[in-house]
Amino acid sequence: MKLSRCSMFTALALAMAACSTVPDRNAALDRARHRFNETRVDPQVAVLAPDELRSAGDSLHRAERAWGEGATLGLVDHLAYLTSQRVTIAQDAASSRADQAMVAGAGAERDRLRLEQRTDEADQAQRKLALSERDNAAKTAGLAAADAAAQQDKVRHAERIHRRDARVADLEVQLEALNAKKTDRGMILTLGDVLFDSGKARLLPDGSRNMAKLAAFFGRNPDNTASIEGYTDSVGSSSSNRDLSQRRADAVRTALIGLGVNANHLSTKAHGEEMPASTNDTAAGRQMNRRVEIVFAHEGGEIPLK
Repeated sequence: MKLSRCSMFTALALAMAACSTVPDRNAALDRARHRFNETRVDPQVAVLAPDELRSAGDSLHRAERAWGEGATLGLVDHLAYLTSQRVTIAQDAASSRADQAMVAGAGAERDRLRLEQRTDEADQAQRKLALSERDNAAKTAGLAAADAAAQQDKVRHAERIHRRDARVADLEVQLEALNAKKTDRGMILTLGDVLFDSGKARLLPDGSRNMAKLAAFFGRNPDNTASIEGYTDSVGSSSSNRDLSQRRADAVRTALIGLGVNANHLSTKAHGEEMPASTNDTAAGRQMNRRVEIVFAHEGGEIPLK
């Protein structure tokens, strides 16, 4: 009866080996297949360890299927290693059982000791196989946990981007309500020279009302920073124009600080007649050049303070 089962299993193993094709070679898998094919034609193993040999054949089938389905090299190597271990178990089990028969027939102490040694080797191989399988399960669980953590990080990152974009959109709406314009330098609010008397740096009452609106914006957005930059037309000397533009920028900063804006969030800069907004050849153009600009920093950015 055992020989019949062996013959059936041998035919199954041959059919399995014939159907297993992979696009490329794998050294570990080739070695495992070679060891199995040598062992399955060993009469002693086929008769005395058919179950262990069948287990090795099943393991080889799983390894070949994984290779054919394009599994990772590490997984295929691991499955090939498990196959070799099961071949060893079949060989050791057959040898152990043969020795047991010899001991039963002869009763020699030397053969009994050899049997114990073979049995111990088989147990060690079995324990090593179990440890390998547990290690593989732990690696699989670790990969799953890493994938889950990466997915959570991706969701949190998307949420941060969404919140940041919402803040930027809200700030832009508020600044556009103050007639600020979006530029490469950030959002810029231009204050014309009607806020000051000619040649003076003292804010007029209309200018104070505009300062109140700006202060209210900073109150709603206390983390925002801005650079206050003064400009003039080209009438007068360059040094006097730069001085006037600085004093006007300072006057706007002082007014905002007086309304509660954090002084560390406001810087000033004097450009004088440089960087005109229009021509200085006409009265209308010169009026456009006499201005103070409030340049708001980009989201998350800061304007260097003087």
